[in-house]
Amino acid sequence: MSSATTFTSALSAGVGGNIAQTREPPSAAHPIVPADRAVALIERCRSARHLLELHAAVLRAGLHHHPIVDFKLQRAYSALGRLDRSLTLLRLTPNPNVFFWTAAVHAHAHHGLHHEALLLFSDMLSASVEPNAFTFSSALKACPFGPGRALHAHSLKLALHSDPYVATALLDMYARGGEVVSARRLFDAMPEKRLVSSTAMITCYAKMGDLDNAKQLFDEMVERDCVCWNTMIDGYTQHGRPNEALLLFRRMLSSSTKPNEVTVISVLSAIAQQGSVGSGRWVHSYIENNPIEFNARVGTALIDMYCKCGSLEDACKVFDSIKKKDVVAWNSMIGGYAMHGHGHKSLELFSRLRAEGLQPTDITFIGVLNVCSHSGLVEEGRELFRSMERDYGIEPKVEHYGCMVDLLGRAGLVDEAYELVQSMKIPPPDAVIWGSLLAACRLHRNMALGEKIADFLVRSGLANSGTYILLSNIYAAVGKWEAVAQVRALMKENKVTKEPGCTSIEVADKVHEFVAGDMRHPRSGEIYAMLEELDGALRAHGYVPQTGLVLQDLEEAEKERALGMHSEKLAIALGLISTQPGTTIKIAKNLRVCGDCHTATKLISKITGRKIVVRDRNRFHHFVDGSCSCGDYW
Repeated sequence: MSSATTFTSALSAGVGGNIAQTREPPSAAHPIVPADRAVALIERCRSARHLLELHAAVLRAGLHHHPIVDFKLQRAYSALGRLDRSLTLLRLTPNPNVFFWTAAVHAHAHHGLHHEALLLFSDMLSASVEPNAFTFSSALKACPFGPGRALHAHSLKLALHSDPYVATALLDMYARGGEVVSARRLFDAMPEKRLVSSTAMITCYAKMGDLDNAKQLFDEMVERDCVCWNTMIDGYTQHGRPNEALLLFRRMLSSSTKPNEVTVISVLSAIAQQGSVGSGRWVHSYIENNPIEFNARVGTALIDMYCKCGSLEDACKVFDSIKKKDVVAWNSMIGGYAMHGHGHKSLELFSRLRAEGLQPTDITFIGVLNVCSHSGLVEEGRELFRSMERDYGIEPKVEHYGCMVDLLGRAGLVDEAYELVQSMKIPPPDAVIWGSLLAACRLHRNMALGEKIADFLVRSGLANSGTYILLSNIYAAVGKWEAVAQVRALMKENKVTKEPGCTSIEVADKVHEFVAGDMRHPRSGEIYAMLEELDGALRAHGYVPQTGLVLQDLEEAEKERALGMHSEKLAIALGLISTQPGTTIKIAKNLRVCGDCHTATKLISKITGRKIVVRDRNRFHHFVDGSCSCGDYW
């Protein structure tokens, strides 16, 4: 192939060309190195410099065309990451056989150079060298779905498809492509279900979200290694089933398989979803007391977990203890400060990152722009957004535009936010950005623009449940109840449902969940008695229910009653009756905390002398002595 020829020519003209030029017949000045001795020395070589010296000795001894010596040199260069020299050796080898080609294909696939690996496979076929099972298994690892099917057909032609290595590689290729049916057909046809094959099939199911079939296959396995356990645990984590992930981790601990770095990172991610800081500290202790290296990756997972579980102090301690911090660790800590309402600390950390000589990434800028959005730092956000391309050569992505739209919209600069959205060409604005702008219209009661945006989204097919709900709320906020009814009828017609608000609290290692007006809890009587007691204390401190936030056509008394039974208040009431005075109360809500609950929680923290930590969809709110860490800007 022409591209492969060009690639090879470039290598031969470079450092590889020097190898060819230094070859000379052995002379009396240089002692002859026996081939077996050369092979033994090459196999033991652990540095590129030493290998170059051995290669020079091989050339002086005239062994450069000895097939075994040549092959071992090629393999050794690949193992040390010098694929340029390895490939040059292949090109300089007269009539290389299938083992030379296979080693080259495998090395490039192993180093993630998938396109080059497939070009080598193609060159091999062009050289009329027939691939073997190991060639196919190596090439398939580098294959996307399309070329993979072509290789499948070629393996059938050569009757190699039933080889265990080829069959497993084919299964893995279909699994990566999400082709569950084809992968399962291959798996069922295997006479012997190997560990690697079963793990590949579990990976396929997990990737597609079919965790029940994945678990069934996992439970049927007689032998499981760490990779298999990790695949199943990560499947639960990635698909929002943290409780099952943690149960499986506990089961793994009682097995003969020891968790590794990948295991604990996945488990910490599950705990971050669950929000249980106690479980997080238990896993942290496990890492410290077992042979799992505490590196930047593990440290970053711990930071993320502690931040999302509400313990910023622990996250800071972990961050400070990481000796070699990469930019990902910095990003995680910057995001953690932002999540907990410490905007200025987050920006200070961003300045420290640059002072350390690290280059911010696009993820870094998502973090700091979010900080500005949640802290009302409009000018700072504008300057950071401008600096991305100007100072760092980072082209803003849709996520960065989304942060800016959110920042401007929250600050009441709705028209400027709309102009920014209209200016977007590449990338075009997505439904999330339009949703942020629509939310700003609701917040600032810009009904005209809200209607215009909603109409555009419906006509463009970009409307989702949030679009209808926000439009309904815009109408409700200005008392246009007929328009509200029309939107809700449209929602019903299109089978659009609103996600119900739900708040959870962990008490004595048990998680309790509430929805608005919930009466299912066994201690409901005590909970509502506490709410009644709180209502009196709140009103004595000047609390007035924000009935304007009840977007239903109800009488004032009914609106007040509805506000008093919000899920956040129910969870706080359970915390108050279930814990000792002075104990911090931590609750989590699946949606944005409502304005009335936010005001009430500030006063409850003052009246009871409790610290109350609320984790909502976007951030943490730390309520202490009548104030919130968000500064009432969220």
